[in-house]
Amino acid sequence: MRAVVINGKEDLEVVEVPDPEPGPDQVRLRIAYAGICGSDLHYYYEGANGAFVVREPLVPGHEVSGTVDLDPSGQLAPGTPVTVHPATFGEQRPGIEDRPHLWPGGAYLGSASTWPHTQGGMSELLLVDRSMVRVLPRSLPLRRAALAEPLAVGLHGITLAGGVDGARVLVTGSGPIGLLTAAAALAGGAAQVTATDVLPGPLERARALGVHRTVDVSAEELPAEAYDVVLECSGVPASINAAFRAARRAGVHVQLGMVPDEPKGINLAPMISKELTVLGSFRFKDEIDAAVALLDARPEIEQVVTHELPADRALEAFAVARDSQASGKVLVAL
Repeated sequence: MRAVVINGKEDLEVVEVPDPEPGPDQVRLRIAYAGICGSDLHYYYEGANGAFVVREPLVPGHEVSGTVDLDPSGQLAPGTPVTVHPATFGEQRPGIEDRPHLWPGGAYLGSASTWPHTQGGMSELLLVDRSMVRVLPRSLPLRRAALAEPLAVGLHGITLAGGVDGARVLVTGSGPIGLLTAAAALAGGAAQVTATDVLPGPLERARALGVHRTVDVSAEELPAEAYDVVLECSGVPASINAAFRAARRAGVHVQLGMVPDEPKGINLAPMISKELTVLGSFRFKDEIDAAVALLDARPEIEQVVTHELPADRALEAFAVARDSQASGKVLVAL
């Protein structure tokens, strides 16, 4: 089979590797699309995603859709359309029994956090545990279904916030996660959704999704105390500080955007004086099921996908995905 492989910093190739054979309780999928995520870009352009260094050839990709190729149990027929929950969960710990995505020792598709690395889905065939498979409605195209994993990230943030029905919502950062989070907030009944960025391309894509207002924060300051719920998707300290200021008193701030594991200039004074509820949001629990249903119900969300390139143009796909002015979500077609 053909697979996209990252060997290290700026070392990516498309190679032929043996077809994998499913073991007990595994299903082999034929991948149609794999989205390029920020972590994939880090692995290629830096050779590492934070502390997780590429130490062996790594197949990236955890945002996938495709069809069942082989289910030895016979429960899933060949050709069944599916997406995948990319996590396998680790060891249960007291106090977080209901949050398996936080259990230590888990793994995620396309990640160098484990040894051997957990290979991802940017390949023609992919083996996954049966528990990871999500059967898709026949009415949901595979191209749109590739957005289920990143949409679930936004839905998880909204779940942590307690919902957004009737709320004034601020989404900071209009990259793919920000766009999908804004779409989820609109679908969740938010009274007003404002999206921010520093580039015109992402802001234009946010307007196309139907947000009520966009703000170029490089040229305009956000109003103070104007939002009930803030969904921070950039991970940029200046954006976090502006979001704290923009949240109303006793408002909710959910941090979806990852930040470096190092001291940064975050101003906590507004968080304290306004008694904000500040929540970290890490991946998701089971919101991928809600994401599939939302993608099926809202075809317009597919416009977050701006580029689709074949696997033999993977280098070009990664370059396009790195250009946040030009691209939203970039898919590799296998």
